[in-house]
Amino acid sequence: MNALQELESEYESFAQQVHKRYHELNLPALEGEIEMLRKKLEDPALWGEGKLTQMKDLQQKLAFLERKFEKWQSLKQKVQDLGEYLQIAIMENAQELASEYAERLKELKKEFERLDLESLFQEEDDFRNCFVNIHPGAGGTESQDWAQMLLRAYLRYCERQGFSVEILDYQSGEEAGIKNVTLYVKGENAYGYLKSENGVHRLVRISPFDANKRRHTSFAAVHVSPEIPEDVEVDIQEKDLRIDTFRSSGAGGQHVNKTESAVRITHIPTGIVVTCQSERSQIQNRQTAMKMLRARLYELAQEEKRKEIEAKSGEKTDISWGHQIRSYVFHPYNLVKDLRTGYETSRVQEVMDGDFTGFIDAYLRQNKEWKSA
Repeated sequence: MNALQELESEYESFAQQVHKRYHELNLPALEGEIEMLRKKLEDPALWGEGKLTQMKDLQQKLAFLERKFEKWQSLKQKVQDLGEYLQIAIMENAQELASEYAERLKELKKEFERLDLESLFQEEDDFRNCFVNIHPGAGGTESQDWAQMLLRAYLRYCERQGFSVEILDYQSGEEAGIKNVTLYVKGENAYGYLKSENGVHRLVRISPFDANKRRHTSFAAVHVSPEIPEDVEVDIQEKDLRIDTFRSSGAGGQHVNKTESAVRITHIPTGIVVTCQSERSQIQNRQTAMKMLRARLYELAQEEKRKEIEAKSGEKTDISWGHQIRSYVFHPYNLVKDLRTGYETSRVQEVMDGDFTGFIDAYLRQNKEWKSA
């Protein structure tokens, strides 16, 4: 068997895989949903007063579905084209083209893996932007430094994904690290990707702050909430809020030193606290903080629904939003292990440089299996 024939066998197996996944996702039916949304957006009533937010949300959802459909259609066409080119090369015994077509097949496999991962985004909010909050646990400087390490890793990850990031709140630690940080992440499927990071992250290492070079364990909590449209009802009573203003500690020039533009909102019944100091205006910071609070309360309500489903089904999963989800061990060996999925890697430095792909893939696939069980 020559190189082209071997490549043909590999191609046929891959083409069958793509065809099977295309129909498993029922992508042909997606055209009908896209057309329905287009007609809905043509309704004049949707463009009336007070409907702007609803219209924007529908437009965002339509754009997401159109991109999803177009990506799979494009992949399907590329796979078909490569098959035709390969057949011509085999007929003409053009062995010199084998390496070129092998490289094309490799690229198509990577594209398929990326789209297959995106296809696991089944929840209503997966396509939305999101807020990411990182907060150190007990332990002072050690945990604050760990929180900053996680911040750097997530910023690197967002850069890899092409997401844009705005830092809404940043509070430095006394000696090193951070006391708190909140990010606003914008991009396609931002929440779908980052929701897997919800929970407590544990670090084991030789402390750079310990003169005796002892091993320390640090914790930091990561909370991810989807940005939700204004027409989604979230019950927030004014009497349940405590609103404080203070001088911004972030960038902003002389303005932040003279006025109390930063806003902190505490939701008294739940104890949820959100802070925004990224804008010069106190009014803008308050509006953004309220968006963050609505997102946190919405996610809290979704969590309660998940718990109800678990209770009714008699099952308890390890996918728990408020508990330790992952361990990062730097000493005495190198290992990052997700305690929900069992996925692990010794490539600690790559993970801390933002390579969370394996963990996110494993989480999404396990989450899908649990829901379909």
